[in-house]
Amino acid sequence: MRDSVGVVTGHGSVFRWAQAMFPIPRWAVGVLTASAAITALLANELPGWAWWGLLPTLVTAVALLGLYPIVSLGLCAEASVATAAAMAHGVPVWSVAIEIAICVISLVAGRLAPRPVPALCALTAGAALGVLFPIVSGGGWGTGLFMLGSVVALPWMIGRSHGQQAELMAIAVEQARLRERNRIARDMHDTLGHELSLLALRAGALEMAPDLAERHRRAAAEIRIGAGEATERLAEILAMLRDDEPAPLHPAAERVEDLVDRAAQAGLPISLERHGTRRPPPWIERAACRVVQEALTNAAKHAPGHPVQVRLTTEDDATTVTVVNALPPDARPGAGGRLGLAGLHEHVRLVGGTLQAGPRGREFEVAATLPHKEEK
Repeated sequence: MRDSVGVVTGHGSVFRWAQAMFPIPRWAVGVLTASAAITALLANELPGWAWWGLLPTLVTAVALLGLYPIVSLGLCAEASVATAAAMAHGVPVWSVAIEIAICVISLVAGRLAPRPVPALCALTAGAALGVLFPIVSGGGWGTGLFMLGSVVALPWMIGRSHGQQAELMAIAVEQARLRERNRIARDMHDTLGHELSLLALRAGALEMAPDLAERHRRAAAEIRIGAGEATERLAEILAMLRDDEPAPLHPAAERVEDLVDRAAQAGLPISLERHGTRRPPPWIERAACRVVQEALTNAAKHAPGHPVQVRLTTEDDATTVTVVNALPPDARPGAGGRLGLAGLHEHVRLVGGTLQAGPRGREFEVAATLPHKEEK
């Protein structure tokens, strides 16, 4: 088994190495193979300079395409000018096959080496050869320059354009993947984190029950502490899934009244005061839910079983939400979920609001002012 696995792994490594050395698309491999087959069938028609100069140049261009695409482009430029000499008095079939191969190599080089300056240097060298070669061979220089532009420069530009489009598409796919990771992390924090908070609330209410046996009270305390620690670990893990982009402002559709009702059903002594008859805009309602949700999470973690008061005031130009919970006698100064409150500050800022959170005497208060302006 180990030997077979080793063989498979070795084959995979060789395949990856071959892909890196010869990054040629399958269609290009097919065209190059067909061109080579045609050239081999017409081997008797090839002049000596093609055997000893042109064909080795093309083989070298293909071999260097993965590591040095600009060098391959320069070799193609020279090969195209040299092949043009064979077209001075006609167009032999073998020369057409070779020009097609040159065109394909130049196209792939454009995808691998899109920078224009090195490519321009390679094409300039080919153009210089296109002017000098006819002086030696006695042919015209116009054909060489035409072939240089049509089978080398133009395919390189097309390949460069396709390469840039593929790169932009890859960037767009990566951005979509990161956005999806952010959405998953945010949804998990908003749903699973809130459910863990409700679990801590139920355990805290059970812990405060006067008729509960001591061993059951200790078990409830362990459940409450474990749920709080799980919430913190969840926030830390999900923070690694996020990037630096601001999170969208659309958590699950829920009203403040629904959050309060669920917390009360979980056993939390909670009350809601609502002032104003005007309904806030939807994005402000969502932001207010997020404030209440995070405040209840903190209350369940740091002050289990203690009363919580929620005040929601809606005016014409702004909505104010305040959540106050009593602190236990042994509460640490500044107790609060740092990661959650930091994310809450950012969330409120994105809707143009302000947030204040901290202890006030023997209470902990979270207060947010959310202006009624257009959603960002």
